[in-house]
Amino acid sequence: MRWFEHLEEGLIAFLMAAMTLLTFMQVIARYVFNYSFVWALELTGVMFAWLIFIGMSYGVRVGVHIGVDVLVRVLKPAAARALSSVAAALCVVYAVIVTVGGYQYVRKMYDVGILMQDMPIQQWIPRVILPLGFALLAFRFAQVLYRLATGQDAHLLGDEAADALKLKTEEGPDEVRT
Repeated sequence: MRWFEHLEEGLIAFLMAAMTLLTFMQVIARYVFNYSFVWALELTGVMFAWLIFIGMSYGVRVGVHIGVDVLVRVLKPAAARALSSVAAALCVVYAVIVTVGGYQYVRKMYDVGILMQDMPIQQWIPRVILPLGFALLAFRFAQVLYRLATGQDAHLLGDEAADALKLKTEEGPDEVRT
């Protein structure tokens, strides 16, 4: 399973680097050479969408999504685990519903055969990330649900306060972060 995590992280890094490079090339082409790649903005938008859909499942895997967890924090551990399990199960159901709907949408786009506005690519190809991304999200929430059900440590949300305190402790009491 570790190879899959590396693939996920690699795709995120590649998409961020490619978007940055493409945008930089577009700026140089436009302002230095008075030329513009017509397709650059559309391709950057597609890469950004892929980054978002892969990134949301990555966020679940590493437990960095933000949320309101005031109720969970005041509950006893068993009740908190039960409430977290219900939340994770609802997230799985939601992600599966959007996966199915996304597949139906992409299938319709495939049947219609419309090309993208600025690139000679059928629209269904970049939009396939919708069902794939939500399927991956459902898988990640299912992993969280499994860890909760088996009594393992599982976090649905990031803890910004704990992260800030940890960072402050690592810096030392006299250092000022800029």
